[in-house]
Order: sequence, then C-alpha cells, then structure tokens
Amino acid sequence: MQSRYNPTVCFRRKRATHAASRARVISPLKSRPIRTVLLWQVIATALIAAVAGLSAGGEAAISAALGGAVNLAAGVAYAMLLGLGRAAKPVPSAGTALVSMFRAEAGKVLVIIGGLWLTLAVYREVVAAAYFTAFAVTVIVFSMAFFVRDENKANGN
Repeated sequence: MQSRYNPTVCFRRKRATHAASRARVISPLKSRPIRTVLLWQVIATALIAAVAGLSAGGEAAISAALGGAVNLAAGVAYAMLLGLGRAAKPVPSAGTALVSMFRAEAGKVLVIIGGLWLTLAVYREVVAAAYFTAFAVTVIVFSMAFFVRDENKANGN
C-alpha cells in the first residue's frame, strides 16, 4: 500500500530522472537584460574612473574602478544564483521564482558587503569620493535591467 502524503510538508524521494531534470542550471548570462546591465556597469565604471583619474589622479581612478568592480561582481553573483534554482520548465511557479530571487538578492548583498569590506581594508589609498560615486552609480545602473526588453520572452521563446 502506497502512503499518501502532502507535498508541501512531507519530503519524498523523487525518481532520478525528475531530480536530474530539475538540477540543470540555466546559464545565468543568457538573459539579455543581465548582459546589457553588466555591460552598462562596465561602461559607467570606466567613465567614472577616467573622470576621476583626470581630475584627482591615479589613486582616484583605481578607487573608482574598485567601487564599480564591487557591484559588477555582485551583479554576476546575482545572475549565477538566479540561474541556479531554475528548473528546466519554461514557467516556474511563483514560489520557486520568489525563492530564487530572494536567494540571488541575498547573495548579491553578501558580495557587496564582502567587496566593500575587502577593498576598504586592503587598499589604504582609496579616494572615498571616487570609490563611492562609482559604487552608487553602478547600483543605480543595475536597477535599469527592468527597462531592458528580453527578446526571447518577447518572441515567445
């Protein structure tokens, strides 16, 4: 006799084929909005570093590059963690999508905290104005992913 169970509160061993199909990781950088925003972050970081270097010297340029790099690394971590939990199904459930997004956002915050701590602890000649300007601008740029249209979703793929 097979026992009945409630899948929301009970755990049951799944067949290997089903578990293997859910374990596939979707490439995190396939998303056009993520790729576009990461490119924008690189461009914004380079521009701020160039302006900082011309106006305040090499230390300011390095500081701006490090400030932008923190958010660039956080954006890549976000994309990777977001792709980790996605199943092979084209439309995940709302709960699965929320869990993936919260996990990705938590990872992004941890990378930002670690990156800020690491650069401020190791690089003693940091120019705070350049560093935090690049950091703040790249945070704003990452939020612009909302406005980038994903061609795959628009075409129904």
